[in-house]
Amino acid sequence: MPHFELFQTLAIALGLGLLVGLQRQHQKARIAGIRTFPLVTLFGTVCALLAGNYGGWIVAAGALATTALIVTGNLMQRTHRRADVGQTTEAALLLMFAVGAYLVFGKTAVAVAIGGATAVLLHLKETLHQTIARLGEKDLHAIMQFALISLVILPVLPDQPFGPYGVLNLYNIWLMVVLIVGIGLAGYFAYKLFGDKAGTLLGGILGGLISSTATTVSYAKRSKAGHTQDTNYNLIALVIFIATAVSLLRIMVEVAVVAPGTLTIVAPPFATLLLLMAALIVLGFFFKKDNAGRMPEQENPAQLKTAFVFGAIYAIVILATAAAKDHFGDSGLYIVAIISGLTDVDAITLSTSRLMNSETVDMETGWKVIMIAALSNIAFKGAMVAVLASRALFARVALLFGISLAAGLLIIWLWPENFVLPWLSQL
Repeated sequence: MPHFELFQTLAIALGLGLLVGLQRQHQKARIAGIRTFPLVTLFGTVCALLAGNYGGWIVAAGALATTALIVTGNLMQRTHRRADVGQTTEAALLLMFAVGAYLVFGKTAVAVAIGGATAVLLHLKETLHQTIARLGEKDLHAIMQFALISLVILPVLPDQPFGPYGVLNLYNIWLMVVLIVGIGLAGYFAYKLFGDKAGTLLGGILGGLISSTATTVSYAKRSKAGHTQDTNYNLIALVIFIATAVSLLRIMVEVAVVAPGTLTIVAPPFATLLLLMAALIVLGFFFKKDNAGRMPEQENPAQLKTAFVFGAIYAIVILATAAAKDHFGDSGLYIVAIISGLTDVDAITLSTSRLMNSETVDMETGWKVIMIAALSNIAFKGAMVAVLASRALFARVALLFGISLAAGLLIIWLWPENFVLPWLSQL
């Protein structure tokens, strides 16, 4: 290793050790602080450098020596009055030894990320403990169900096509389930964190992340249950509309994850509609009252039943899309989009994104199919408001949704082909 790279590696090891040691010293850790951590990290780096000439056993011996140092330190502290049975500092020492060794054999950026993450994790002790303390049985259940969905079920599914048209793949189908449930779960825990404090804007954003359809139903029922003189219809309409706008942003995120190469074509028309809806939201804030209200209780989006239902819907949409394209060409895709959008716009978004990514469907047709599904979903939510909510709320929602639907149809009709934002194409 050249001298410059050698000293750079040692300097990084020293810096990472000092960073973690600073945090431990501030917390008055018993066995290691601002001096011990950089020494251990440098020790790991030196062991790895020696291993290049004398064999990997030196790193193993160094790890054993670090472990012996930790054991000795704990034995010397046995008579200390302030007994601390935690093993956090000990684990951090072993990890930083490994980080020091990895700096030699691995990628510097990864080692720096691990060292920085270690320091942050140690620093967030109280915050993490308080967060865990606030978790209820329902929240823990949601986390474990998501672990089951993503870490237990997904890895064992076969990754090979089967069925009509060869478009079904259990692994890919369940991977989309994990993506959608993950987005919903992130919104759910954000709601748990901010739900009681959420105002109009945040309430709509969280509702859109979890489920804009469920948010629409909840607020629509809430408006009909309230007394006319006490119900802020402008506020409720605005929350529903914000959740719907966020669902468009959610569509773009899904496209970016599944088919990033198509984003330069898909994003501009959706961003245009989203900007119009954002302007309507800003205008709506001038007409709402000061009452911020509270978000209705949100359901756990990681339910196994919900996951299996979405997986089934997604599989049906994939089959329907393939069959429609085979029998009716691109025009058949629009019919599927209208029908699918009535129930779940995520399924048609993900399936169409995959078709665009594989060049089975051209990008111009693909974004229009997704846009039609999104507009169909907006119309469906408007119909639910008409059925479930009061007339006063429906009048306000119908105005906002009507403008959005008209704008969306105009975008589909007038949007220039192959339009790409230059800055987006360079990402």
